[in-house]
Amino acid sequence: MAELTPAASPQFLREAEVRRGIELLYFGYGSMIKGADARLEEVGLGRAHHRALYFIARRPGMPVSDLLRLLNITKQSLSRVLGELQAKGLVSQEVGKRDRRQRLLRLTPEGTAMEAMLFDKLRERMVAAYTQAGQQAVTGFWAVLLGLIPPLDRPMIQELQATLR
Repeated sequence: MAELTPAASPQFLREAEVRRGIELLYFGYGSMIKGADARLEEVGLGRAHHRALYFIARRPGMPVSDLLRLLNITKQSLSRVLGELQAKGLVSQEVGKRDRRQRLLRLTPEGTAMEAMLFDKLRERMVAAYTQAGQQAVTGFWAVLLGLIPPLDRPMIQELQATLR
């Protein structure tokens, strides 16, 4: 693997090096998600469904408006995704207790099992990559990814991180 991961050159902002990083992101993501994609396809779901399941699992009781903001998709697309997840018995909606206009999302027991299985597929790949790279490289990787997120969206990440503590 050494030939694939040399140290970045001092000219790491050159087009060739930036393109290399973009290509590694594309290929890495595609490889990581492949196992989950196969399981999703078996049950007639796609990546948008997976992302919704993932974030609802992270924040049970999340308002639909928050999920819309996290996924950064149209209301129409989210409505389709949630409708399909509900039809498959993976997600439930309840009316907000303080604001009856809110629709709060939760995974059903079946949804929890599905999300956990999908997460296990992702975790296997991430743990292997993290182990190979080491703590310092993981910290650098996180810094690069955080740098890709617009500053206005970073509070969403902080909210999700707070749920892990």
